[in-house]
Amino acid sequence: MTNGPTPRVARAWDWLTGVHSKKSAYWLILGPTLALTFIGVVMVLSASSVEFIGGAGSFSSLSSQGLYAVIGLVLLFWMGKWRRQTYHKLAVIMLLISIVLLALVFTPLGVEINGNRNWLRLGSFSFQPAEAAKLAFSVWAAYALSQKLKFQSSGKHLLIPVVFPFGFVIVGLIMGGRDLGTVLIMLMIMAIILYLGGMRTVYLLGTAAIGLIGVALVTMMSDNRMMRIQAWMGDCDHPADPCYQYEQGIFALASGGWFGLGLGQSRQKWSYIPEAGNDFIFTVLGEELGLLGALLVIGLFVVLGIGMFRVAYNSTDNFVRLSTGAIMTWLLGQAFMNIAMVTGLLPVIGVPLPFISAGGSALLMAILAVGVVLSFARHQAQEIHDRTSTAQGQPVTKESV
Repeated sequence: MTNGPTPRVARAWDWLTGVHSKKSAYWLILGPTLALTFIGVVMVLSASSVEFIGGAGSFSSLSSQGLYAVIGLVLLFWMGKWRRQTYHKLAVIMLLISIVLLALVFTPLGVEINGNRNWLRLGSFSFQPAEAAKLAFSVWAAYALSQKLKFQSSGKHLLIPVVFPFGFVIVGLIMGGRDLGTVLIMLMIMAIILYLGGMRTVYLLGTAAIGLIGVALVTMMSDNRMMRIQAWMGDCDHPADPCYQYEQGIFALASGGWFGLGLGQSRQKWSYIPEAGNDFIFTVLGEELGLLGALLVIGLFVVLGIGMFRVAYNSTDNFVRLSTGAIMTWLLGQAFMNIAMVTGLLPVIGVPLPFISAGGSALLMAILAVGVVLSFARHQAQEIHDRTSTAQGQPVTKESV
């Protein structure tokens, strides 16, 4: 009988965490983000162009999504130079602004789309406050809990103020807009922050049970959501044909084969797949770029996750560890939910694919979230360089990543 992990497992773990690497996770985070954003803009153009033929023009989706992508990437590199103290100062402000924006959804400024009241519209400009709430809560909760951990190491006291009252208020406002998909993402963010903060299992499981019971009650109160659950379980006998969207998505993925039909050549996007440019864009991607293209996108998310994991694992700062873990859970968890949804592993719950699905506010907030972690990775790289220089007896200099 051997004690501890085998050498092969130990080497794999060391590679995953990057503990012995002299290189930072900076490029493991930046590279996939740029690639996913580029792929997303191209796929939104391909999937949505047919909807605008004879109207605003086939390239209107490109101008909208592309504009948000450019703005996001400019802010990404700017935020990449920020220090963590900047986020400390902005945390409370970001949280309060997100709560105000969520509340404005229930005023005349709010717009209901597909049964969900989760948009604000001012003239031709529209914005989804729930997307900003994901980023604001991730940063604020990490900061609040990191400060509390200086005095309280574990226990139910960590629930305040992360869950009560602010987490409860944000989730309640989002649930009031009937956006169940975002509620699930927020609960995941909340759970991982509490877990990384060291909350005892009994309190964590109790809080999770309360949250799941609330989600179940909200689901049962909605005929539309219950119909989707029943369709996922195989009951398609309904006048609304709840299995239609999922079945058309599967047809698209199946017809793509290994190499796809070619960029722009999807057949199912021609009014066969509802929301082809939004929640079901992964099926269009699979049809046009094939299994290899779909695996490339999944691989980019995996690499992005490895980069973020290395930042969190190698940090001794609770704020960095908690906020990075929350953002990683948000982006990768949402990507998993979307891909599982369009492939039938989960019910259709209306969760977009980060960086890829159409939606300027979702794309912008995802890029800014990466910007937060990128700033941590940049300064972590400087620390690695300083330690290496000190160990080799060289003078410490300020270098770029």
